[in-house]
Amino acid sequence: MATSLSSAPTQLRPSPSPSHHRLLHRSSLLPFPRRHHHRRRRCGALSIARASASAKDGVTVRRFPAAPTEGGRLAGVSKIMILGAGPIVIGQACEFDYSGTQACKALAEEGYEDRQLFKQAMDRIGLKTPPSGIGTTLEECISIAEDIGEFPLIVRPAFTLGGTGGGIAYNRAEFEDICRAGLAASHTQQVLVEKSLLGWKEYELEVMRDMADNVVIICSIENIDPMGVHTGDSITVAPAQTLTDKEYQRLRDYSVAIIREIGVECGGSNVQFAVNPADGEVMVIEMNPRVSRSSALASKATGFPIAKMAAKLSVGYTLDQIPNDITKKTPASFEPSIDYVVTKIPRFAFEKFPGSEPVLTTQMKSVGEAMALGRTFQESFQKAVRSLETGFAGWGCAPIKELDWDWEKLKYSLRVPNPDRIHAIYAAFKKGMRIQDIHEISFIDKWFLTELKELVDVEQFLISRGLDQLSKDDFYQVKRRGFSDTQIAFATSSSETDVRLRRLALEVAPTYKRVDTCAAEFEANTPYMYSSYEYECESVPTNKKKVLILGGGPNRIGQGIEFDYCCCHASFALREAGYETIMMNSNPETVSTDYDTSDRLYFEPLTVEDVTNVIDLERPDGIIVQFGGQTPLKLALPIQQYLEDKKLVSASGTGLVKIWGTSPDSIDAAEDRKRFNAILEELGIEQPKGGIARSESDALSIASEVGYPVVVRPSYVLGGRAMEIVYNDEKLIKYLATAVQVDPERPVLVDKYLIDAIEIDVDALADSVGNVVIGGIMEHIEQAGIHSGDSACSLPTRTVSAKCLDIIRSWTTKLAKRLNVCGLMNCQYAITTSGEVFLLEANPRASRTVPFVSKAIGHPLAKYASLVMSGVTLPELGYTQEVVPKHVSVKEAVLPFEKFQGCDILLGPEMRSTGEVMGIDYEFSGAFAKAQIAAGQKLPLNGTVFLSLNDLTKRHLAEIGRGFRELGFNIIATSGTAKVLQLEGIPVEPVLKIHEGRPNARDMLKNGQIQVMVITSSGDALDSKDGLQLRRLALAYKVPIITTVDGARATIDAIKSLKNKSIETLALQDYFQTTDATQNLQAAQSAS
Repeated sequence: MATSLSSAPTQLRPSPSPSHHRLLHRSSLLPFPRRHHHRRRRCGALSIARASASAKDGVTVRRFPAAPTEGGRLAGVSKIMILGAGPIVIGQACEFDYSGTQACKALAEEGYEDRQLFKQAMDRIGLKTPPSGIGTTLEECISIAEDIGEFPLIVRPAFTLGGTGGGIAYNRAEFEDICRAGLAASHTQQVLVEKSLLGWKEYELEVMRDMADNVVIICSIENIDPMGVHTGDSITVAPAQTLTDKEYQRLRDYSVAIIREIGVECGGSNVQFAVNPADGEVMVIEMNPRVSRSSALASKATGFPIAKMAAKLSVGYTLDQIPNDITKKTPASFEPSIDYVVTKIPRFAFEKFPGSEPVLTTQMKSVGEAMALGRTFQESFQKAVRSLETGFAGWGCAPIKELDWDWEKLKYSLRVPNPDRIHAIYAAFKKGMRIQDIHEISFIDKWFLTELKELVDVEQFLISRGLDQLSKDDFYQVKRRGFSDTQIAFATSSSETDVRLRRLALEVAPTYKRVDTCAAEFEANTPYMYSSYEYECESVPTNKKKVLILGGGPNRIGQGIEFDYCCCHASFALREAGYETIMMNSNPETVSTDYDTSDRLYFEPLTVEDVTNVIDLERPDGIIVQFGGQTPLKLALPIQQYLEDKKLVSASGTGLVKIWGTSPDSIDAAEDRKRFNAILEELGIEQPKGGIARSESDALSIASEVGYPVVVRPSYVLGGRAMEIVYNDEKLIKYLATAVQVDPERPVLVDKYLIDAIEIDVDALADSVGNVVIGGIMEHIEQAGIHSGDSACSLPTRTVSAKCLDIIRSWTTKLAKRLNVCGLMNCQYAITTSGEVFLLEANPRASRTVPFVSKAIGHPLAKYASLVMSGVTLPELGYTQEVVPKHVSVKEAVLPFEKFQGCDILLGPEMRSTGEVMGIDYEFSGAFAKAQIAAGQKLPLNGTVFLSLNDLTKRHLAEIGRGFRELGFNIIATSGTAKVLQLEGIPVEPVLKIHEGRPNARDMLKNGQIQVMVITSSGDALDSKDGLQLRRLALAYKVPIITTVDGARATIDAIKSLKNKSIETLALQDYFQTTDATQNLQAAQSAS
């Protein structure tokens, strides 16, 4: 239902229809007359159009006209450039890549979204905003705080995403620190200082408007966490659960008035409200006149593709002219209505950033999120908890650590927002705390607490019964509340297998409902499904040839959008090859969970129970576990065992259901250190000396044998989790005591660390008949010991000898054949300074480098791999030899250190990057420079460089010093570094270390006297204090800081390139002749 309010902006009147988002009434409205009052007109997108390629025709940057032409589309527009979101960072992740738009920076120069103008606009239409003021200097901010008169205060920088630079200040000192950070983070050096509304309830509405003034509310979203937690870090529910119809209509009317007053002529907007739970007072927090982070969630929650619709509106269509993709019967002007509940829970990675406090504020810190759908809040909430993949099979029914806490610690966790507060609530209920008590401490609405308390009561019911005592009705009641078989097994002291057998014996199985945008009022043509325990199943599986692709679950450090890319490409290729493609995933941020990416979509947790349920229903010909990272790989062996036991015949009747590609046993052979060592010995492949430790004494013995330093890490990890380089027995014992648990069930790997070695990444592709082709060989910029996900790398290699490359190609091929790889394989090697080659690890699956390599060489490796798994050979694909491009591609990591106060920014063996960028040029220096700029690193072309190198790296000092001097930089250095430079005859000005007195390097940083820093850490106690402080200060002042020798060399080359030539911009396609590759792929798809 579209709504158009024709009243003046200073008045609000009820919408013409009393329908609520949970009611099923529908009506279609024609465009209403446009209101006439003075304000700037804005459209939801920019067009950059070129009439022709001739020299006399330029590129025109313009806003689209306000009125549609015949048929809806605008005349005269032939090309549209969509601005992407750049690298994945906290606060701006796959949701924006999914949306395909980032209008924020493009509109900044227009004053759009300006905080002060927004406040004035709200005043004009009679809506309240928190008492606040705009500051452009620290002094102005302090003056505003004094006018407001009380702490806590909220600081919100203008033109940042994810609350970057902002926060909650409880005292004057905190306030000044946050304001400084906020002013530095804002593109306009502007921050909003406002009165805190901590404890108020928070709601969001997703709104769309077209050029004919039709407005629709797509979705209402309620935060379980009260105000004070960034909405990206809050558990959220759609539709809003605690609003009355009258309250919802009021927020709805406010949203429509706001989108009009701000002047969003077409496109999507997100409006955030705070509601006082005591008296219902409403205040407008902010309005984002763009597709937002919540837009991806709202799109997946409702089936209404907000970004897709916004794109069509921007070229002139109106909502009533755009058909609903799912129903095929209704236009986009019909507001979505849903008869289920959606819960989103964020995922965090504080463990990756030691020194940072796991407290949630207005600055976003989550790295990913999971979403689940259910018929009730309880069901969707439990499914969302297990979708997070953090070791919980649901909420409760587990021995959580919070149960052992004393009351004071538990109350602190309830009071102070943190990633595990929801588990503290469970522990509080288990210990006997009342709903009212938890509400008074946490300010979480009592409706949600009541729902959660009932789950604890159901758990208690299960504990009081044996599994055999549960009736069919008991099972239905329990499963409808979202309890997994694993939870039921825990509560009834039985096994998951026993629970499944008992449940199926009682004929209790999930049914699947469709997301249809209309609460079943119209038939849905798109099979977008979620599970529940009801009596009618809407899935209607087919008997076609089909394949089930398991996605990667929620984004996390080490497993992000790179794997989703592979899943999507597999779906695209196999669909074109004639297979019905089925996607199963729980991540709302990604393209894989778009309803039109695959033929069928199951938005479900990725657990053995949930996956086998879908397998039983669909009975696909093949299951792909290679592309989703560690998530589906962990399921491979239990799924394989399930298939062997059940002997399921595929729905197409062509054979048994089976896992496609490399067998689970081969995957396990590569992961299992003992089996893998035997294979390498058989093949004559060298690896660093090391061993498997199952106790502290084992670890110390291995370290003594191979010699320090050693790399230690738990087995079966992704993203270098808990990986560390240690230099002596004391540090090793500390690591084993604090970082990991080491026992026979959880062994730790101890390997010799190769100092100053070059690390190499290789992606390869193998088919079922033994053909192996190298996809790409990448040379890391940083030395071995820096996690490959955090290191920059180049393709092709730069410094590796032909002899070493031949060894790498030979070993990779032999290993792929020995493991019977069918699909992708990634290998990592180290090359020592003496030219010895060692294999570090091999993973017979898609790696995070596959998208980078595919773009660098011009071949879609994930598509090839999916077709290879279906039986196509590499010669049939026309891909038979390694492609070594003439251009250079550089991948650079993007790190979120500014979000985690207190942690050091030094790189190491544990991955901490959230995303990456890519630069392409015909020279390495140009490609590296582009990558740095894309990553947000502002390389200076002149000024002063600060150098401070540890004793191990001082031998490289003269080279680095001369490099910067030749570029015209002045050099300042700490005493030890300065002496080495002076002995080499390099001009340098010594500067005091922080503990040596004033003025020191910290003072010079604050005074703007340092433009770039090169620091290699000594790792001693002084460095962990003074060095950490200096590195964090450089980050705060946005001074480029380089912490490796190889990074410094590459930076010198990049600055030289930027000084000597202008950056050339080419489309990716211009680097390749892609016709042959495309034709070969199409031919192979047709043949299969």
